[in-house]
Amino acid sequence: MWDSILSALPLLFSPAVLLAMAGGTTIGVLIGALPGLSATMGIAVLIPLTFTMDPLVALGMMAGIYNGAMYGGAIPAILLRIPGTPAGIATVFDGHPMAKKGQGLEAMKIALTSSAIGGSVSALALLFLSPPLAAMALKFGPVEVFWLAIFGLAAISVLLSDAPIKGLISACLGLVIGMVGIDSMTGNERFTFNVMDLMGGIDILVLLTGLYAIPPALTLAQEAMLLSKNSIGSGGRTRSGIGWRRLVPTWCRASVIGVIVGIIPGTGGNIAAMLSWNEARRVAKDKSRFGKGAPEGVAAAECANNADNAASLIPALTLGIPGSSVSAVILGGLLVHGMLPGPDLFTRSAPVTYGFILAMLVTSIMLFVIGRLGARLFINVMYMPPLLLAPIIIALTTIGVYAINNSLFDVWLMLAFGVMGWGMERLKIPLAPAVLAVILGPVAESNLRRAMLIGRHEVSYLFSSTIAIVMVTIIVLTVLVPVIRRLLTHYRGRPSKLAMASDPERARQRFEP
Repeated sequence: MWDSILSALPLLFSPAVLLAMAGGTTIGVLIGALPGLSATMGIAVLIPLTFTMDPLVALGMMAGIYNGAMYGGAIPAILLRIPGTPAGIATVFDGHPMAKKGQGLEAMKIALTSSAIGGSVSALALLFLSPPLAAMALKFGPVEVFWLAIFGLAAISVLLSDAPIKGLISACLGLVIGMVGIDSMTGNERFTFNVMDLMGGIDILVLLTGLYAIPPALTLAQEAMLLSKNSIGSGGRTRSGIGWRRLVPTWCRASVIGVIVGIIPGTGGNIAAMLSWNEARRVAKDKSRFGKGAPEGVAAAECANNADNAASLIPALTLGIPGSSVSAVILGGLLVHGMLPGPDLFTRSAPVTYGFILAMLVTSIMLFVIGRLGARLFINVMYMPPLLLAPIIIALTTIGVYAINNSLFDVWLMLAFGVMGWGMERLKIPLAPAVLAVILGPVAESNLRRAMLIGRHEVSYLFSSTIAIVMVTIIVLTVLVPVIRRLLTHYRGRPSKLAMASDPERARQRFEP
């Protein structure tokens, strides 16, 4: 391995590859910052343009777009409450409240640093731990992936909102939306109402853009006010007094979660970010800060989001099993250049393979430099007049959504979801469980049905592995958290018999009707 790495270094640091990585990272940041676009789309558009390129030049540009786009989604998530990519949902929770409190530039720097750290850890995991991690990924069959999806749904629905019932309502709504389209197992139409455009299901980017982009634009147009220039941190200095050292434990946890989730096929950065945000909230002494502008929330979401990047390539490069849609597209890029994924990839094409892995590491470092240069430029969006910003948001989202499938139906669908999201906000129903349910619902359903076919419709098969039993236990504890919390609050606020005996007036008031 070390010989292959040493032979890849001269190729990696050639001017053409360095320029490709820098250009790809910059393009990726811009792609992620535009609502409706994603790393998958950017790399898919790039592949036909790389036919005549040297393989490492093309792969270096793909690595830059991948890392850049995953961070770029944090820019509109923090500044405008619009997740630029599906994995940017968790960044909205604390990133946008920080911007509203005048800490937008600080939130951008935390997101950038966390993304660079997560991407670097993920690349190192891909470089040194590919074989053992790929073997661990194989232990996750349909049963384990089903319970992982259920855990993600339960955690975000119960823990995110102060009213778990509203969180569950939102999740159920998302599950219904996720069922729209043709059943992958039987081929039957579900909730399509004989509309051809619904047969392929509802695109997650259309739903994301509608729920998260349109409501704030409507609010801006309605209230005609935005943060004043004086409310944004001056000079980019941290004003909250939170040091970087306090984020180190969060980065460590988020990196581990991102890598583990990344190697499990069928998951993705959105699940990693959600789980990491939940874990950061769980271990925090003051849980009430989360969702209101906690820097740890931004750090956890962005670090796990980017720690998923190279980790999702571990099963793709070693086993030929793509862990995400982006890794599937990158596999296509490898095949275009005559590189067959599998164990032989690390021997027959060792210099280019290790060069690509190192490119994931180098572009994570480049991302930090490029992001720092662009942070002050991006923050200026907060200074725009609301009457100008609102139509710009709607115009950009409309263009982005139309570009997905060149369909006006998607635009009308986005506007409908926007009105629905606006109504859910007024009713204080959280949006995140609905979005996550649309993502995880089909994953849970398909893996449940596969598991039942493998287990010959025996329910006991769902509890046939140690991993499944552990995850079921965690899910039960997660669902019981609000109940336990309410009981503890009730008994803590209940006066003891001794106190009532020493204070007859208090006892009389307690039992008076």
